[in-house]
This record gives sequence, structure tokens and C-alpha cells, in this order.
Amino acid sequence: MEFRQDIVRRDETGTNPAQLIDPFQRAITYLRVSVTDRCDFRCVYCMSENMTFLPKRDLLTLEELDRMCSAFVEKGVRKLRITGGEPLVRRNIMWLFESLSRHLDSGTLEELTVTTNGSQLSRFASQLAACGVKRINVSLDTLNRDKFKAITRWGDFNKVMHGIDEALAAGLQVKINAVALKGVNEDELDDMILFAHGRGMDLTLIETMPLGDIDGDRTDQYLPLSMVRADLSQRWTLNDIPYKTGGPARYVEILETGGRLGFITPMTHNFCESCNRVRLTCTGTLYMCLGQDDAADLRAPLRASESNDLLHAAITEAISRKPKGHDFVIDRRTNRPSVTRHMSVTGG
Repeated sequence: MEFRQDIVRRDETGTNPAQLIDPFQRAITYLRVSVTDRCDFRCVYCMSENMTFLPKRDLLTLEELDRMCSAFVEKGVRKLRITGGEPLVRRNIMWLFESLSRHLDSGTLEELTVTTNGSQLSRFASQLAACGVKRINVSLDTLNRDKFKAITRWGDFNKVMHGIDEALAAGLQVKINAVALKGVNEDELDDMILFAHGRGMDLTLIETMPLGDIDGDRTDQYLPLSMVRADLSQRWTLNDIPYKTGGPARYVEILETGGRLGFITPMTHNFCESCNRVRLTCTGTLYMCLGQDDAADLRAPLRASESNDLLHAAITEAISRKPKGHDFVIDRRTNRPSVTRHMSVTGG
């Protein structure tokens, strides 16, 4: 299939934003940006307890992150998600949200969102709302305090609950993300549905992914969501709906609650055919696929010139190498991560 580099399409506003089209004719309109690899939790499926983080000198400055994100917006990206690590632990992070909000004001960006563990929401929820953030994702795998401590190692359950309260009070639409973990939280999913839907929040379940070396065996954690859905269907009426947020989740509406339940299934039913996403790390490395190691260095062209010409060219070249899909696998024979980098490095 012939690759077309910058196909221009007229949108509903009458403007002509440049479009990044990959080799499989998918328009790349969604950028996930890791602003730090650091986190104040040590979730067992995400990282080791004794992590070695990047030296701060290796990270892009907030000003460079703003310029990088803006370059992608100029190339047709319509949705930015700020991730980590835990993005809200980065010093002066609200400066970046405030700066990026200008693209919302101009209409060149449709949505600015964030994925967080909730630990800092009590501090920042109202500021995020003031910057034009409408929706946030909060990672929460259990409602049991003891399990929460075991999963996160360092997390404070009460602090996260208070943060969710503050986010809702600030008018943010909250979606709870829960990684389904065999033998850990599979018996809580009904309670999590009631908790989320009872407060007007969506709930999305996620299969654990083979990213980075952790303290343990992922085959002991892996819980196929096909099995989870079959189990839930015995107690709930799950109706497929076309609702989309721009990400990989497939949603159902639960008749009994009226709420939405999403499934992110990179292992049992990958979502690669419609992938519109790329991921930028806090060091300026662009990963065209979460499950592949191929990457592009955007920091060098960013710093090589005050003009964005070199950066735009590097972005276009990188998108021309976006693969069709990932190579994730979890089984006893491949008891190694499919990708060596941790999720906290790639960006949530």
C-alpha cells in the first residue's frame, strides 16, 4: 500500500490541518505524552519496587514538551493525553497544562486529558478544570485498602479517594481504569461497577501487558477479559454500544446501572487495526507502537533548530514506520517481557 505523507483533509471548521497518515492509511490524531518516568506508587504489574529512574537532566524541559506537543498539533493531532509515571508529581506541571490550553481556545485541539493515579488530585483537580481539561482517567485496581497497599506498595488509599471526590466536585468527568489481576481483584469487579456507576463514572478494565521486568511472573497475574466478560454476563446485562473516547476501549452499557463499562484487550483481542495513537516519552523518544521497540529520536531535531522544520520532518518520517500491530504475548514459554521498557517510561 502506497504511503502518503501529509494528506490534507478539510475538517468541519473549514480549516485544513495537516494529517499524519501511516502506511496502513490510519490517521494519527492522538498523542500520549509521558512528562516523567517517576511515580509515587510502585504498582506490582508496572514496575519493580526499587526502580532506577532517568536523571533529570535527560528529561525534556516543560518548555520543550510544550513545543513538541504543539508541533504535533500543527501536524493534525487533535487529542493530547498527559501521562507518566505519575504526571502530577512533575514540578510545575500546571504550567504545561496552562500553556497547552491555548490550543483548546483556538480550536486546533479537541481535547486535553490526563491519566493519573489520583494521589495529587486533591491539589490539582480545580486547576486542571480551569485549564480546559474535561475528562481524566484515574488508575484504581481495588476498593480494598489492604489490597490497594499490596498492589501499589506505596499508595495511600484515602488520599486517592479524596482526590476522586475533588475531581468530581471540580466538574471533571472521571473514568476509573482497573487492571484485571488474576487472584487479586477478580472477585471485586461487581463492587467496582457499583462504585463507579453509582457516582456517574465510567469503569474500564484492562488486561495486564508484558512491558518491563517486574518482581514476579506475569503469567500469574494475567486474566483474560474474555473470561471476565463471560463471568459478568451471568449477573449483568451487557449491551454493546458504539461509544468511543479516541482510545482502544470497547464499551458496553450495563442495563442495571445505566453506566458504561470498557474493555481494553491487547492480549485476547488486540485493537491495532484502528490504532490512531503514538507515544512520546519524557526524553523526546517517539514510540509508534506500545508493543514494539522501534522508536524515533525527536529531541535532537527539536534542539537542533529554533524552527520546527526539522522536527516536523522527523515526525513525518517516524509515522511512515508505524507498524500494523504489536507482538504482545504472555505464556509460560515466553516468561520474559515482550518489550523491555516499563510502562512508566512509555507513557501509560
